[in-house]
Formats: sequence, structure tokens, C-alpha cells
Amino acid sequence: MRSNTRFRRRYPAIVAVTIAASALLFASVAPVQAVEDVSPNVDPDELVRLYDHPMGSQIRLHEGTAEMPKDPPPMVDASVPGIDVSGWQGNVNWAAQWNAGKRFVWAKATEGTGYRNPYFAQQYNGSYNQGFIRGAYHFALPDRSTGAAQADFFSNNGGGWSGDGRTLPGALDMEYNPYGATCYGKTKASMTQWILDFSNRYKARWGKYPAIYTSTSWWSQCVSGDFSSTNPLWVARYSSAVGTLPCCWGFYTVWQYSSSPIDQNTFNGAIDRLQALARTPD
Repeated sequence: MRSNTRFRRRYPAIVAVTIAASALLFASVAPVQAVEDVSPNVDPDELVRLYDHPMGSQIRLHEGTAEMPKDPPPMVDASVPGIDVSGWQGNVNWAAQWNAGKRFVWAKATEGTGYRNPYFAQQYNGSYNQGFIRGAYHFALPDRSTGAAQADFFSNNGGGWSGDGRTLPGALDMEYNPYGATCYGKTKASMTQWILDFSNRYKARWGKYPAIYTSTSWWSQCVSGDFSSTNPLWVARYSSAVGTLPCCWGFYTVWQYSSSPIDQNTFNGAIDRLQALARTPD
């Protein structure tokens, strides 16, 4: 697996989509092994290959990237450039990302109630030490356990929040099921309740609602609730324009507009507003 590291880090989007497609095929012919059953001595790159679904990997798989811009989209108001990373990026060169103008990052911490990103500490602490405003995100698997259980797992493994002006609220990654049915076998009402349970549990523990990452297409198919008054929206759309937002948000907080050469995001506001998001309890 180590021999593939250079390719994976140079072309994370290509590899993420390829692995996501393989996961879908595998899931159709064999049961998925629980990550809790894996030996703790497994190579970290192998752990990533088997269980790490990067943010947006399933959105790119289902919705495509044909219109993905190579350059940052034009912004009318002030904005701040940032990125997100997962185990697929391994140990990140944070000085290089800083020199490229990035100022915030979310690093994947957990998935479901078993997977922990083996590179999380380097990504989360390394970015902070470089000067980034940083946060953690959780890839949801709503058919595996309750929203509250996954909020606790996330919280206990790096997903917490503190109002220091440098730590972003945790983000809940809601996207297509990498193992099967698009909406994880849930009705819109039951998916809404699952997200509400996660969100409320996180708020109870940290005094801050998590951001919700999703695409308009997936949200429209799978969710019926309105989170616009509580949860910041992090929307994925790989185009030169953000397009229609998921119901019922009137504006986005973060926009993921590309995955090349690494997931690219823009914060909708000036740096002082980003700092306020990282400082002010709800």
C-alpha cells in the first residue's frame, strides 16, 4: 500500500472516486467487515483504503465533476479560501498550503462508530500550529447506529469545539451511501430525525451546532427537515456558481467547489466572520 502513497496524494480526487466505486461493487457481493473487527496493527494506509470515504467522494461519484472549475469561482463579497482533508492525504505539508493562501481546514476525524482517521492528529494539530483555523468532520453512516451515538463517537475522537477563535464547529458529512441505498434505507422523516439527534447531541456537549455538509441533490432526495436556523450550511457543488441551495437555507456558510488538486472551499465572508464562527457559542 505504501507504494501507492505518492499517486494517492497527487491525485486524491481520482483515487477517492475509484475507491468509492469499488466499495459500491464490493458491497453488492459481500458483507462489509466492521472496522471494529480490524486488527489495531493494520497498516494505516490500508485502513484508509478500506474504510475512509473522503468528504464529497460519493457526491462526485453520483453527480459528476464535469463542470468542476480549475480556479476559484468569482465571489461578490469577501471570502476566505480553505480546504478539507481526510486519511487519503496522509501527513499534509501545512506550510505549503498556507503559502498557497489557504486559511482554514476541516480534517476528517471519524466515520460511523468505528473508523478513526489515522492521520487526524497530524492534520488537526499540524494545521493549527501553522496558523490555520481548523475543525473536524464526521462522515455519517445513518444505517449503522443512532445520530446521538455517532455524535458521541465523533466528540470523543477529535470532534469537539472550544470558543478559542481558532477551532471551527464540527461538521456532519451527509451524502450518498457508499455501501448501498442512496438514503441508507431511511424515509425523509426518519433521516431528518437522525440528523436532528446528531445535531442536538453535539450541541448539548459543546454548546455549538455542527455545520452540515451536503449537496442539494442528495438533501432533496433524503431529507425533509429545516435546519437553516441552527446549522451552518456547507454545500458541495462543483461548478462556477453555487446554484440552488438545499432546503431551507437562504445562504451558505462554506462552499466546496472543487476537489482538484485537493478539496477546495470558500468561506462566505471575511476573516473576522470566520473567526467569529470559531469563537461564538450558539
